[in-house]
Amino acid sequence: MSTLDIELQSVTKSYGVVPVVRNMSLAVPPGEFVSILGPSGCGKTTTLNMIAGFAAPSAGDIRIRGRSQVRVSPENRNIGLVFQNYALFPHMTVAENVGFGLKMRKVPRAEMEGRIVEALESVHLSGFADRYPRELSGGQQQRVALARAIAPRPSVLLLDEPLSNLDLKLREAMRIELKEIQAALGMTFIYVTHDQEEAMAMSDRIVVMWQGEIAQAGRPADIYRHPQSSFVANFIGRSNLIPVSSFRSSADGTEILLGSSGLRLTSSDRPVADAPRFLCIRPESLRITGDAETASAGGNRLTGTLRRIVNLGAQLDLSIEIAPELSLSVVIPSSQSGLLPAIGEECRVFVAAEDVTLLSH
Repeated sequence: MSTLDIELQSVTKSYGVVPVVRNMSLAVPPGEFVSILGPSGCGKTTTLNMIAGFAAPSAGDIRIRGRSQVRVSPENRNIGLVFQNYALFPHMTVAENVGFGLKMRKVPRAEMEGRIVEALESVHLSGFADRYPRELSGGQQQRVALARAIAPRPSVLLLDEPLSNLDLKLREAMRIELKEIQAALGMTFIYVTHDQEEAMAMSDRIVVMWQGEIAQAGRPADIYRHPQSSFVANFIGRSNLIPVSSFRSSADGTEILLGSSGLRLTSSDRPVADAPRFLCIRPESLRITGDAETASAGGNRLTGTLRRIVNLGAQLDLSIEIAPELSLSVVIPSSQSGLLPAIGEECRVFVAAEDVTLLSH
């Protein structure tokens, strides 16, 4: 038996002459929480539909626990599904909704009752078995949908933007709960979303899709700190993306000329193949410095003019102009507001060389 729960092997899906997913390969080991993340139209839902069996690949193979699923119908793939709309039967109780899939599989009544209790306990809904969907909150309804999906004990659970209908506070609470449930079950989750915060908060690994292809895959922290393209840098979090006009190797890494500004920065990155076209600096990697700090060695120091301060509560979002038509976004804790000059005055910023990422595209 394969050591992987899911394998996509050079999978392509086209509608007519239009490719929606292109030559996609992905390997998911047991118990991993993988988010497929990307903007609308990037191919993420099509990928999920091919794993579920609702769409057939135009080329390539999809394997679950080592067995090809291309000719296996959706109901025979032993996969659980949770959708954006809860799709609960309003005339059925919670227990009847959770047991519906088991009933279709003709699971013996005594075993079915035990599995319903077990599934409701796993989503923290013990005591809700006799209620109807209309008597539940949105978050509780979503947990019923989750319990219904896990009651048949599937190999893999596929989730298609299941939290998007919830309000912000409930969505944030359900992120934590969903990850805790997944960890407790030890089940493989494939989670489709366009919300990068959701993916960052829950995933063991993120697969970022763009125009039908995998733009980058890896641990959330690695993707955030080391994006491999300007698209990923922009899509995951916020970035200062600055064109590189020229570069040269130095003892500390790479020295970069910023556009036509005449300013230079040092990055600890070294170009491997293609020449860097952009550099990326996360706003929180920049910090405001005082006169004493500017004299210390190492890193990059820039002087600009403070143009804007936006108060975000716990943080301040600054815009600092370091050259004509070249401004940096800087995010600092609100507690450091005392370090700031008045708007329109000179402001010094520092960024470490390891926080300057070079991007070839």
